[in-house]
Amino acid sequence: MRLTYDDEANAAYLEIEDIAEGTAVENVVVERPGRGDIILDFDAAGRLLGVEVIGATALVRTTALDAAERL
Repeated sequence: MRLTYDDEANAAYLEIEDIAEGTAVENVVVERPGRGDIILDFDAAGRLLGVEVIGATALVRTTALDAAERL
C-alpha cells in the first residue's frame, strides 16, 4: 500500500496494489457535499485497487497527508 498526495490538486491516492494502465475499469464516486469526493477504483473482477480523495485536506487527517509521498 502507498499513499500519495498532490498539494496543487489537493488530492490524495491510496494505492492498495500496483495499478497498471487500464486495470481500473470501474469507478464509484462518493460525494461529500461541501468537502470533496472519494473515488473508489475497481478492477474487472470487482476488487478494490485504490481510493482517490479529492479535497484531501478536508477529508484526510493532516498526519496522514504529512506522511504521504508527495507528487
